Amino acid sequence: MEDLVRLWEIPETSENYMIAGWEQWADAGEISSGLPSYLIELVGAERIGKIRPDGFYFFQVPGTHHLLRPQIKLSQGHRESMSSHDNDLYHATVNGKGLSLFIGEEPHQNEERYAEAFLDMVEAVNAKRVIIVGGVYGAMPYDKDREVSCVYSLPRMKPELDQYAVRYSNYEGGSTIGSYLAHHAEFRGIEMVVFHGFAPAYEFSQMGLTVQAMRVEEDWKAWLDIMRRVDYMLGLGLDLSDLEERSSSLISAWRDKIDELEQKHPDLHIKEYIESVGHDFVERSFIPLDSAWDVLGDMLGEEDQD
Repeated sequence: MEDLVRLWEIPETSENYMIAGWEQWADAGEISSGLPSYLIELVGAERIGKIRPDGFYFFQVPGTHHLLRPQIKLSQGHRESMSSHDNDLYHATVNGKGLSLFIGEEPHQNEERYAEAFLDMVEAVNAKRVIIVGGVYGAMPYDKDREVSCVYSLPRMKPELDQYAVRYSNYEGGSTIGSYLAHHAEFRGIEMVVFHGFAPAYEFSQMGLTVQAMRVEEDWKAWLDIMRRVDYMLGLGLDLSDLEERSSSLISAWRDKIDELEQKHPDLHIKEYIESVGHDFVERSFIPLDSAWDVLGDMLGEEDQD
């Protein structure tokens, strides 16, 4: 393992998994940067390691000014704080299983070296499977289950993944950090799944609105829909009730916002536009097999009573 990876604790649990996200390009709804941080707090994970930032980040690029530079705060000429490029690993035991949570910053360069360091870390903590989460924006119903796309590292994984109500990606273009890592994971025989949730975004510029676009900044509904799949897949038994409440509140807030816009601009038919977005949308709801049997049992029980 290269010196880029620093671990000061190795999980002692025999069955270990990892969930990872980044400050990255594909971070719609803060799925990639926000969800792992939320999970760290949810399970009380403690920091056990990191990838050193050596050689992965630009200090400056002409024309970017301060965009890439570390941010400093000075007081009377002395440094109070200095930002850094963090790639940290946390760990917790969840119902007897080891759960590692990685939150990092997408590298600017030397991506192959970064990928090797990340996979070294995966192997060092003996993670059986890695789940990478990300998000993309799209025009879709705000009050429906989010579409979840899937990329995976090993061909033998597909029959299992078929049960998770995902859309397999056929994307062509610049690679996300997740797809790039899944590519490299295959050569090491590492099981890696990349879930991208689609967060709602609406473009109103052609309608003459001063607010030209609306999008979900923290898409708790997407976080929930992804975690329902991940929790079932890894058998973690996480308490997702808080995410369920946040998801319901998000949908209610968006419904109120759209009602408000409709009242202010009735001539623009905003509700009609939102409804048209969902006209051809096919909702892929994930219902775990055991939950499906529960629902079926309830239905049969109601028929018996009738």
